[in-house]
Amino acid sequence: MTSAIKYIGQLRCESQHLQSGSIIITDAPTDNHGQGAAFSPTDLCATSLGQCMLTTIAILGKGKNIDIEGATCDITKVMNPAPRKIAEIICDLKFPTNYSDEEKQFIEQTALNCPVALSLHPDVKKTVSFTYG
Repeated sequence: MTSAIKYIGQLRCESQHLQSGSIIITDAPTDNHGQGAAFSPTDLCATSLGQCMLTTIAILGKGKNIDIEGATCDITKVMNPAPRKIAEIICDLKFPTNYSDEEKQFIEQTALNCPVALSLHPDVKKTVSFTYG
């Protein structure tokens, strides 16, 4: 088992990562009766895409001596109103280093093919930009 989730009331859930014991609280978004006091489940889904892109680039980049320390990813989640679902995830990846063209191609292909990107439904539009240096 990966995690244990408990509904704690007021449209909030507490999730515990069983291996580490770390806790995440989610809250319904303000446009859906929540307080917006924490990530919503769809916020986590969108955020996971950027986290997975950076993590996968870092893992696979090690063997190519590509260091991405200091890289960032800004995420914008766009919701579809009916049926309520994520319509688009906009990822703005920024890298502090101006890599070679070959390294940039590796970074971009790795990001676009990370496990979360490949797991999202094809109807979820993924708009990804890369900025270097």
